[in-house]
Amino acid sequence: MSCIFCKIAAGEIPSEKVYSDDKVYAFKDISPQAPVHILVIPRVHIESANDINDENSAYVAAVFEAIPKVARACGLENGYRVITNVGEDGCQTVKHMHFHILGGKKLPENVV
Repeated sequence: MSCIFCKIAAGEIPSEKVYSDDKVYAFKDISPQAPVHILVIPRVHIESANDINDENSAYVAAVFEAIPKVARACGLENGYRVITNVGEDGCQTVKHMHFHILGGKKLPENVV
């Protein structure tokens, strides 16, 4: 396995865990873009949103069920932003689908 996020989810690479269950792993981003910046990933390798299908969509649903739990645990009562990047033009740097939870302050409107 060469995917860095697969290795993080498997515990082979250390991370600052925020949430974990059998389908989802969430951890603090090492280069935060907001006071709270969490990455939420499925435990199975899905390269990007383009690769969601009948066989793996339960993992994607689990990610979206976990996101509000993670946000609450991080104290994001006033709101937050969820972003995923797809492909080169979308600036996807890790080829394992992941969702950024950004919050902890009023975010600029022009980020998206």
